[in-house]
Amino acid sequence: MLTDTIFSIQNNTDFERSALRVFNHQYNNTLTYQRFCNLLGVTKSSVKHIDDIPFLPIQFFKQEKIVSTTQSSISKIFTSSGTTGSVTSKHYVSDLNIYEKSFRRGFQHFYGDITEFIVLALLPSYLEREGSSLIYMAEKLIEDSNQPESGFYLHETQKLVKTLQELVAKGKKILLLGVSFALLDLVENFDIKLNDSVVVMETGGMKGRRKEMIRQELHQTLKDGFGISQIHSEYGMTELLSQAYSKGHGIFYCPPWMKVSIRDPEDPLTILDINKTGGINIIDLANINSCSFIATQDLGKIYNDGSLEILGRFDHSDIRGCNLMAL
Repeated sequence: MLTDTIFSIQNNTDFERSALRVFNHQYNNTLTYQRFCNLLGVTKSSVKHIDDIPFLPIQFFKQEKIVSTTQSSISKIFTSSGTTGSVTSKHYVSDLNIYEKSFRRGFQHFYGDITEFIVLALLPSYLEREGSSLIYMAEKLIEDSNQPESGFYLHETQKLVKTLQELVAKGKKILLLGVSFALLDLVENFDIKLNDSVVVMETGGMKGRRKEMIRQELHQTLKDGFGISQIHSEYGMTELLSQAYSKGHGIFYCPPWMKVSIRDPEDPLTILDINKTGGINIIDLANINSCSFIATQDLGKIYNDGSLEILGRFDHSDIRGCNLMAL
């Protein structure tokens, strides 16, 4: 199966071969993407290399049902966060097993066995609405950890602080996964000193609860507050089934089945060289039953080793969960 090939990618050759197969599948079966390609004058036969593949603007997930016609049923609809009255994106997921395989293998690729962690999730605003792909992932990681202390902490901040302090004293390995504004509230209202056996991972977003901050300022505040050397980050979105991770300094790495490139903000069909700032294009091959080739509204740059730095969002784009002010 093509999904088996995707999750066994070992190198760039494997990735390009799989990407071309996925493009052919989606051109044939994801009709919105097919029409988009045709409007650009791109057909299946004209795509010979990975650089020939067009990227669908992410806004289409607000307007269209982006799903392969080969899928007869939908298992889950993930929806994006947004301001009151705004139109949210919808990701129609036909096979949740692919999503689960992607986030489980992605986490293991960067952090190892989830059973080694106690997972503490501080995700208000995500828990308070339906359809969050982040909550779905967190729920499964909490289950997979198989630790009695793992769980969500919505309105139980004092209990979370007590749990953290007890676990740190015992030398336990902890993943504290939190939305940015909630982590800031935590360090401002409580005296919590952790150590580097605790992975503090922010998922981005002030959700209208606080003033937006640049990533460096956010991370420095959290590092000072928690007394740790690095803040980790997760970069994902409703429209994707994979995540990139940063272990510090705001530099993200993708799992083997996901790649990024940078497009010219003035000419979206032109791909920029490394170290140039522009719009982030993402290939997420786990999105096989939707669209794997997405032009996001985020700004960033890539480096020689393929790592990604996220610098903010285009001024005209909606406020979303991962919003960070441009530098």
